[in-house]
Amino acid sequence: MNEKKETVVLIGNHHIVIYNFRKEFVKRLIEAGYRVVVVLPCTKEAERIKELGCEVVDVPVDRRGMNPIKDAGQFLRYRKILKELKPRIVFTYTIKPNIYGGFACRLLKIPCVCTVTGLGKAIEEGGIMRNILLFMYKVALQRAQKVFFQNDANRAVFADKNIGGKRYALVKGSGVNLEEFSRMEFPPKTDSIRFIWVARIAKMKGIDIFLEAAERVKTKYPQTEFRVLGFIEEDYKEKMREYENRKIIDYRGMQQDVRPDLEESQCLILPSEAEGMSNACLEAAACGRALITTDVPGCRECVADGITGYLIQPGSVEDLTEKIEKFICLPYNERKHMGEMGREKMEQEFSRETVVDAYMQEIK
Repeated sequence: MNEKKETVVLIGNHHIVIYNFRKEFVKRLIEAGYRVVVVLPCTKEAERIKELGCEVVDVPVDRRGMNPIKDAGQFLRYRKILKELKPRIVFTYTIKPNIYGGFACRLLKIPCVCTVTGLGKAIEEGGIMRNILLFMYKVALQRAQKVFFQNDANRAVFADKNIGGKRYALVKGSGVNLEEFSRMEFPPKTDSIRFIWVARIAKMKGIDIFLEAAERVKTKYPQTEFRVLGFIEEDYKEKMREYENRKIIDYRGMQQDVRPDLEESQCLILPSEAEGMSNACLEAAACGRALITTDVPGCRECVADGITGYLIQPGSVEDLTEKIEKFICLPYNERKHMGEMGREKMEQEFSRETVVDAYMQEIK
């Protein structure tokens, strides 16, 4: 390529956003001859991103809500970094990087490609913060080169407000790396069935109805196991400790690699209230595991209802309990077949390479 490498910048709010879900994009950029700079909060885990061959710049991100006055420093840091780097193009992911990074790109006249990975609690729940955030998005993305969405419902919200000039495209979430999350042998037939949760322990993820459903099922089917992986938000630490002490759940903490736990489980449960596109569902299905998840945008796309798993009504502990019991009562071979069909769905619809191709086409 050019003697002096052109710079491409990726901005995210956590190392997982880049390393777990977009490392293939980073590798493709480096292979194409670009200098890649990743801007995100630097943690010990974020050091792994450097091993991909890119540079990392530390910009802390407060993920606990939006406060434009408090967050002004984040925008100023983005602007300073981008002004120094003079990148050919910037890719932003998650809410604050999309808004503050997008606004910095607009002021500096740098092409920006934004990916909406979900609307977030404030927009989903409505009220004055919804209007403020949508206005901030509109200002920030007025000149965005492209706005990618992971589901059509999120796109419709932006289109209704004419955010981003309707320069939109849909991608299948982050896609899933079908080699990294390869087809696994289904757990052997035993008297117990293990379900798994892989997500933040948070209200919006549906943890309350998950715990209640697990308790109901354990009363009726005491040999059933519910393994839980994920970071616990402060409000849930005491509740999770209680359920673990009562042996309703088996909490394993935040895992960098969830594959060993998926290998030992038959079905993933995610009763989330909202998602951009659930990576947990995509990864579990790619490994050949059945899914029980919510009939909401970002979850329903991952499941062929009754074929690769079950959809439940949002917030319904009764429906979740019913679907868990329905799965338990299936013959072993039918549970296994659900997982096999889930893997086929991922191969046909959700390859990460397709998503990377879409991003690469934006570098003109």
